[in-house]
Amino acid sequence: MLAGTSLVLIALLGAAGLVAVMVFFWVIALRRVVPVNEVHIVQTRKDTVSYGKGFASNTYYEWPSRLPLVGLTRVTLPVSNFSIDLPDYAAYDKERVPFLVHVMAFFRISDSNTAAQRVASFDELKEQLTAIVQGSVRTVLAAHEIDQIMLDRSRFGEAFTKEVQPQLGGWGVEAIKNIELMDIRDAKDSDVIHNIMAKRTSGIERESRLVVADNSRQAEMAEIAAKREIEMSRQLAAEQVGLRTAEKDKNVGVANEQAAQQVKVQQRETAAKEMDVVQVKTVRGAEISREAAVIAAAQAKDVAIVEADAAKQVAVVSAEGNKQVSIVVAEGQKQQTVLTAEGQLEAARRNAEGIALEGNAKGQAETAILMAPVDAQIKLAEKIGSDQGYQNYLLGIRNIEAAQAVGMAQAEALKTADVKVISNAGTPGKGLSGVMDLFSADGGTAIASMLEGLAQSPEGKKMLEKFVNKPAAKPEPKA
Repeated sequence: MLAGTSLVLIALLGAAGLVAVMVFFWVIALRRVVPVNEVHIVQTRKDTVSYGKGFASNTYYEWPSRLPLVGLTRVTLPVSNFSIDLPDYAAYDKERVPFLVHVMAFFRISDSNTAAQRVASFDELKEQLTAIVQGSVRTVLAAHEIDQIMLDRSRFGEAFTKEVQPQLGGWGVEAIKNIELMDIRDAKDSDVIHNIMAKRTSGIERESRLVVADNSRQAEMAEIAAKREIEMSRQLAAEQVGLRTAEKDKNVGVANEQAAQQVKVQQRETAAKEMDVVQVKTVRGAEISREAAVIAAAQAKDVAIVEADAAKQVAVVSAEGNKQVSIVVAEGQKQQTVLTAEGQLEAARRNAEGIALEGNAKGQAETAILMAPVDAQIKLAEKIGSDQGYQNYLLGIRNIEAAQAVGMAQAEALKTADVKVISNAGTPGKGLSGVMDLFSADGGTAIASMLEGLAQSPEGKKMLEKFVNKPAAKPEPKA
């Protein structure tokens, strides 16, 4: 019994675990993460919450709506821009002329909660917006004529947007730019747009041809006017040339006549002047002959006077010339003598200056030669005066030289002197060390001792007797 109960419990626990695992995976499967370009509007029993980028959260659990308390419904809307395209929308103008238009509108969702309350899906929202755009386009186009619509497309786009704008707020949507009127075409079995375009084309062609014709006319007229002006300018130039030529010929004729008249007047004046010249020549010839005779007599007188005066002047000039020559010669000799004396004086002065400079140079050279050893001695003396050891060295050398000189002098004196020195000292080193010792106290004592010694010998007595020139005293008889 217990075993069977345990098996039942184990089976129940296993089934419960399996159910728990299944429930866990089912809950995980209900978790939703909203894409970045969408917004999920979740309607629960109590409120409406939007999930996605820019909202409180972008994850939720999509509990089935059939579950009590936690069940929900979801509406998915895009957060990116979307368009409403009406490629062939039939419209009418003010005169009920049919045509087709292509309209493009661009929107985005501004209030997702409001949009979710108005529609159950995004497709339904697009259908609603399409109907709004169609109504606005129909309303605006029906108030204008087709010609005006074709001319002002941009203005009608702005009119479409203003017509739609008040209705978009109630759907939680806003326009991101003006609605565009892309194209206008003829409806089926209609040639209105074609005819308008043909009329416009023909009008443009007519205007073009008129403009071309007018331009051609103006060009031809301008060409004719230019040719006329050129011809008139040419004729005017020819006329001016003819007038100028005639004026020139007239002036030339007048000038020729005036020249001929002037030539005749000149010829008459020339003939009169020639007659005057002949008359003047005749009168002047007589006057010249008379004046020539007078002049000849005067000239003869004047010639004599002139010759005498010339001889006088020649003599004066000759004497003056000799005088001037003598003065010039004397002045030249004087200048030569002065220049010679000045040259000799200058030469003597220059020679004296040269001798003086040479003597000064020789004197300075000899002074420098003589002063060279003096300067050396002065420098040596200054050096010796400041060096005690060197002074002692020089004194020693001088003493040696002095002793040497005295010894040499003594030797020269002893060459001719007859001096005998007897040393009776106890030791050889205690005898006379030099000739000068003979003249010292020790020398005197030694001499006395020597004489006493000589007196004790017969030979010494004889020698003493020769020096003193007196017989030696006889010795007293011994008692």
